[in-house]
This record gives sequence, structure tokens and C-alpha cells, in this order.
Amino acid sequence: MRGRALLILAAAAATLFGCSPGQKKTEIALQRFFGECGAVYGQTVDLAKAEGECGIVTALINKFNAENPDIHVEVNIVAWPGYTQLASQMAAKDPPDLVTMHQGVISDYSSRGLLEPMEPILRHAGIDPAGFTAASRLGVTKGGTIYGLPWDTIGGLFHVNTKLFAQAGLMKGGKPVFPNSPEELLAQARQFKAATGKPYFVQSQLNDAATHVRNLYTYLIAQDATIFPDPKHIQLQTAEARRVLALFKQLNAEGLSTVNQDNPAAIATFLNGGGGVFPTGTWMIGGFDQEAQTPGRPLYQSYAVFPYPRLWGHAASFVDGHSWVMPKRKRTPEQRAAIVRLLAFMAAHNFDWSRTGHIPASQAVVDSAEFKALPHRGDIAPLAQIGRPLPGYVRRQGAIEGLLGEDLGAAVTGQKPIDQALADAERRVDELLEQTD
Repeated sequence: MRGRALLILAAAAATLFGCSPGQKKTEIALQRFFGECGAVYGQTVDLAKAEGECGIVTALINKFNAENPDIHVEVNIVAWPGYTQLASQMAAKDPPDLVTMHQGVISDYSSRGLLEPMEPILRHAGIDPAGFTAASRLGVTKGGTIYGLPWDTIGGLFHVNTKLFAQAGLMKGGKPVFPNSPEELLAQARQFKAATGKPYFVQSQLNDAATHVRNLYTYLIAQDATIFPDPKHIQLQTAEARRVLALFKQLNAEGLSTVNQDNPAAIATFLNGGGGVFPTGTWMIGGFDQEAQTPGRPLYQSYAVFPYPRLWGHAASFVDGHSWVMPKRKRTPEQRAAIVRLLAFMAAHNFDWSRTGHIPASQAVVDSAEFKALPHRGDIAPLAQIGRPLPGYVRRQGAIEGLLGEDLGAAVTGQKPIDQALADAERRVDELLEQTD
């Protein structure tokens, strides 16, 4: 997705197809989440002045509309994640032209023939999928077919309070010292608590299935374990899964992690210097880095972030990502041409989107000095290569996460024996998948 070349292409297209006086604009509908911030960014076209997911995506679409006077992108903002509304629109045969969709959700729609294969559209936009990162290309490929323009990779990271790590003797050469095995993790966590009086981990374990599922998936992928052997079954009663749950159960049992905190409470604890490592997503980098630049705050000049360390097998991380997909519907040739130009524009501005904290979908952007000059991006860039989504045939990933989270949480907090929790989770997920058309 050669950025400058695409910008030139988009500019040339705008000139060639520019709107003459009285010419009717081509209307396309775009549906997105990321929040509503029209009061702040509703007129912004200067991308440098936009911040955060909502601000940047709003400014991008404003800029596209301003530079393409023959096209108008009508934006419909939905509450996250927006799929209930999309299902209703599809049932009424009136879906939007473009939709932001998590890559893990695409299979729910592509398997029912509700999305257009994207490769012809990308080709017309001058976008070569070979330029996508390994993680983002896997994320939008289902059954060998690409169903979306990937925009980023999102996943879990180790967000670190370096001041507390230094106090615990776990800094070397200005970087945190991470473990290379479960035994080293326990030893370092005990060392950390002895030195600081605080838990090594800050974790959102209350009403937050994502925490437990992210930990399990990541370390199963690292061990090359088969998680979903086929579209209708999950495989959890394994030695690999038992190892992961046993480790996190031990961390809880020894008070080396926060336990009874939901996500807002865990965020507050980390921001206030209440623990060493907060395993949470790429989307938190901006807020944490802002705290690290604010004198007087507990994280001031004391923040770093890296991918999950290797504890078993090889370096790996469970990831998802955002993408642009095209629901099937009737469109005029002019609308298709407008979508091509919008996708080319979005791809050309993948760097601007990466300021959110997410990993770019373009390998060229990941490799660029511009991207690596952003705070912490050089440290998290490996996520583009080591990140892996679930297999493309796995449907109902959100519902699966909810089911797994309940039983995994019961296991690591000691409410259920690990073997029982894994058996119960496996049975419940299999029942869900068997009922999925």
C-alpha cells in the first residue's frame, strides 16, 4: 500500500472525476463505531490536529469529502460494536456500502454470503494484499478469500510501570526484564512484590472475559496447540491449556495479581502506580503515554510497553483487527468507483490511523521510520509478525469469548478445578458451534 503513490492516485482521480457546477454527487454510506466526537472534530480536515480513534477517523472522512467534491460519504455512527444494527439492516436488504468490522467477526457474515469478496475492489484501488502484514492478511482472509481492507492489528501487550520495575531490580539497559518461562515469571513476580509491596500484575478479572481468553489463546498459540480442530469444535482438555491456567491460578493464589477488579478499576490501579504490568490492549497506549508525559502523575517518565513475553514455545500473541468490509447490495457503477477511491484514500492514510496505538495493516508503514518515531512503536512492532488470529473458519468468536471467560475465570480464581473448568468450557463452546448454521 505504497502511501505516497496512492495519495497521488487519489488526487488524480479527484481531478479527473471532479464535480462540475450543478453536478449531482455520488452518495455512499459508511457505518462505523469508534465513538461520536462531532462537537470537537466535525469540521476538522487537518489530520495532525486529530487525536484518538474517533478524532482521527472523523478527520479522515472529512478530508476525503473535502478532496473529492463529486462524492459524499454519509457516516452512520453506531454504538460499539454495532453488529445488531447491521444484522437488522441486512435483513431489510439495506446495509451500508462500507462497514467497520472486527476481523474475528467477518466469518459470521462471509460464511452466509453477506459480504463481497474484496480482492477485485482492492485491485481497482491499487492496493496489493502482498503489502499487508502477516497478521492483518490472515485476519481478513476467510476460506482463502479476502473479505476486507485490513486497517490495523489489535491485541494484548504488557504495559509496564518502569519505576516499580526498577525498584524491584527488573530493569536492564533501560528496558524491563521479562521472564522466559513460567518459573521465571513466578520468581520475578515474587521478587517484585517483595520489593514494592504491590502485585506484579494488574488484571481486569471481574466481568471481563477478554482478559482470561487473551491469556489462554496467546499461550496456546505459542505452544502450537490446536485450539479449534474444525469449525464445530474447540479443544481445551489438553496439557497445554492446563499449564496456562495453572500458572495464572498460582499468580492469583499468591497475591501476585489483582483479582476483584473490573476494567475501569484495573485501569485506575495501573495509572495510580498500583502494580507492575497491566496486560491489556494496544488501544490503551495513547492514554498511558499521556500520563507518562504529565509531571506529578504516578506514571510520569515511567511507562513502557511490549508484546507478551515468551513463556512456552515461541513468541506469539492472539490478535484481532479492524477492517473495512462491503456488505452485498445493489450499487451503481459510480458508487463502486467512489468506494474504490475511498478505500485507496484510507489505505494511503494507514500511518495516520496508527497514531491510535494500533499496529498498521501495511507492512511498509510498520517498517517506516515515521511509524517507529512514534512513542513505543518500535517496541510493539513485532506484533505485526508474531500476532495470530483464530482460524478463519471459526464463527461466533464474541459469544465463544463470553462462554470461555466464565469458566476460565472460575479456574484461575479457584472456584472450579482446572480440569472441570476446561471440560465445561469445551462442552459449552461445542454446543454453541453445533447450533451455528
